[in-house]
Amino acid sequence: MAEITVRALSEDEWDHFRSVRLAALQESPEAFVASYEEEKDYDEDFWRLRLRRSKRLVAERDGEAVGIVSVGPDPEEDGDTHSELFGLWVSPALRGKGVASKLVRAGAEDAAEGGSTHLNYWVGTDNGRAVAFASSFGFRPTDRRRPVRIENEDDGDEEAMMVLPLSH
Repeated sequence: MAEITVRALSEDEWDHFRSVRLAALQESPEAFVASYEEEKDYDEDFWRLRLRRSKRLVAERDGEAVGIVSVGPDPEEDGDTHSELFGLWVSPALRGKGVASKLVRAGAEDAAEGGSTHLNYWVGTDNGRAVAFASSFGFRPTDRRRPVRIENEDDGDEEAMMVLPLSH
């Protein structure tokens, strides 16, 4: 298999981000709060704003996008010491082949380089696979819970925030 690389998308790559995001929404609609129908007609300004708000890391193989994750300030935390990892998606053909791991690792490195001391990641409390995946990186569960924002039978009724301490 060709090497998987991870890089940040620039604002000028808004159309590339749009195509990956829409592919993810079509392939895994249950994994996202938004839907393909909601986002397909958004204009260039919308996509550029998203790229300014949070860093979008894309995994590529032979120049083709095979996964994406977002890293940005955690809107539920005071101060700027906590970042949030969200919107993780990997092409079905490459699931279980280390792409998600590369994306999460790159997200953690980016958050640490930006001065964050912790990286937060919300996981469905009933989604054992997602909890195990996050735990394998050193994410630890907290007592913070919220209702699931996406109806997904694997996640159950609530999400738990998991946190990864970042070293500098």
